[in-house]
Amino acid sequence: LSRNYGHQNALWAGMTAASVDADIVVTIDADLQDDPNSIIEMVGAYHAGYDVVYGVRNDRESDTFFKRASANLFYKLMNKLGVNIIPNHADFRLIDRRVLKQLLQFPERNLFLRGMLPLVGFSSTKVFYKRRARQAGKSKYPLHKMLLLAWDGITSFSEVPIRSIIVFGFLLVFLSAFYVLYGLIRWATGHTETGWTSLMVSIWLLGGIQLIVIGIVGEYIGKIFKEVKRRPRFIIQDDLYTKPKPPRIKNSDSSSNV
Repeated sequence: LSRNYGHQNALWAGMTAASVDADIVVTIDADLQDDPNSIIEMVGAYHAGYDVVYGVRNDRESDTFFKRASANLFYKLMNKLGVNIIPNHADFRLIDRRVLKQLLQFPERNLFLRGMLPLVGFSSTKVFYKRRARQAGKSKYPLHKMLLLAWDGITSFSEVPIRSIIVFGFLLVFLSAFYVLYGLIRWATGHTETGWTSLMVSIWLLGGIQLIVIGIVGEYIGKIFKEVKRRPRFIIQDDLYTKPKPPRIKNSDSSSNV
């Protein structure tokens, strides 16, 4: 590439170039911490009929405590936000040509391939492997880049952060109603300071109303957000009106050719 366009864009460029001639494409990080020998098992799963094969780490022993804890927290958070990603899977995967063709039709520019590929669908499976420790060099993916990638994943696939504003707004309105009741009780018992109740109620009430209004505006922005991505409404896996695809025949020599 003419310059550093970022990790996800580099992967996209490689897959775009390979899609011209390849029947299957395997992506793997250049540091080879992901086990290249697992590609043989991936090809075997492809011949068994799977269109996407995810390389999944069987443990995170090679990571530091902070990275291991933050990764587990990230996967749990994405699951809570309704984003479908494969835990402990990075960018080591095998993709069938027809899946890749559909994936490359996604026009969005903020790429998060770990979330985009499950959106495409098709049959998939996992191959588990042990991730090796880095033998040489330093990681080109420091903490701030990982955080930016995580943020792209959250904001590109979930509207929960926007909708949570409305929930918080209604919570503040509820609290203001509670303060009204509390203020009336204090007034009835003669334990009030002049102006305190009206000041607190107005702050909570107006703050809650403002957040609700912002949340409603956010709902419309969320719909604009979906429209500008121009993601396909559906993807056809098998067209019953065309000649069916011939079954894959496993080549006994496929492992030696990988």
